[in-house]
Amino acid sequence: MMFADQERDLATLAAADRYRSLRPRTGVDFASNDYLGLAGSDRLRAAMIEALARGVPVGSGGSRLLRGNAPEHEALEADAARFFGTEAALFFASGYIANTILFATLPQRDDLIVHDALIHASAHEGMRLTRATCVSAAHNDAGAFEDVIATWRKAGGKGRVWIAVESLYSMDGDRAPLADLARVADRHDAILLIDEAHATGVFGTDGRGLAEGLDGRDNVITLRTCGKALGCEGALLCGPAVMRKFIVNRGRGFIFSTAPSPLMALAVGEALRIVADEPGRRERLWDLVATAERVLAPYGVAATGSQILPLILGDAARTMHVAAAIQGAGFDVRGIRPPTVPDGTSRLRISLTLNATAADIEALGTVLGEALQ
Repeated sequence: MMFADQERDLATLAAADRYRSLRPRTGVDFASNDYLGLAGSDRLRAAMIEALARGVPVGSGGSRLLRGNAPEHEALEADAARFFGTEAALFFASGYIANTILFATLPQRDDLIVHDALIHASAHEGMRLTRATCVSAAHNDAGAFEDVIATWRKAGGKGRVWIAVESLYSMDGDRAPLADLARVADRHDAILLIDEAHATGVFGTDGRGLAEGLDGRDNVITLRTCGKALGCEGALLCGPAVMRKFIVNRGRGFIFSTAPSPLMALAVGEALRIVADEPGRRERLWDLVATAERVLAPYGVAATGSQILPLILGDAARTMHVAAAIQGAGFDVRGIRPPTVPDGTSRLRISLTLNATAADIEALGTVLGEALQ
């Protein structure tokens, strides 16, 4: 058999209850990251229609360094830098790509990357390509980050330190201690890398995220994913101008990739204006969060203070069985199992978006209670 190794690996995944497949989306949305309901918004749709009507191309036609650098890319990056208060921004086709390029390109051979134990797979992908030393620190423990740095220095480490975290973790819904981590970065002349994927649009003044107040510092770089609360696609790296210049010159994933669609760059710019202009979207989301915390608490769903509410069941098979029962009742709640989360922490990930209502949450509570019996 030509693909015998791959078939055996798939069989191993199936035996471990880790086999995945694609299926159409159905049911009330408790699974997406479209937190503010912007993906289908009339205002975004109208902006795209108007852009097409005046001739904005669908495709870029090449890499940014060839002929793919469209006015829409440049306009978005200037708007994003102003919006988030940074010297510069750079647009990528996805958050995964942006993170991979960031970690693979900026840290140098003698440097140290100390990263949160639960940081996203895209950061790990970039760290597989980096020349720097990479060490994990205990989740959300600023003291653990400081200990890793001190140990590395004692062992002779002499390069730059890069501290890598997410501001809001996608599977637990908890927040990084950003102020403490910024102080650690300052004490050690380190650069703080903050993935704001799940905070952008939801937290902060006008949706500027949990890193608001740290943006603009010369030792902070933030990743702003555009495919979650902003309802579009792509990602923005925001930080010092030298970051942008260095990736444009040294980031192989940037240099040799076709540029993102100019239409999508235009849409992201409109999404930034929407989150600033329409604070009612965030207010409605927080009302839903309060409802969900009240309704789902009796079933073991802990309040996180965010739009992401996990119910950790532990066993992967039971988790997927409960998820299937809830989906069968018309609610799109997904089971999350290893390797996405650590062994023994399989869970239901309940994501709150404006695509659901308070009545939907009440109904979900009833169904969840029945499925857990």
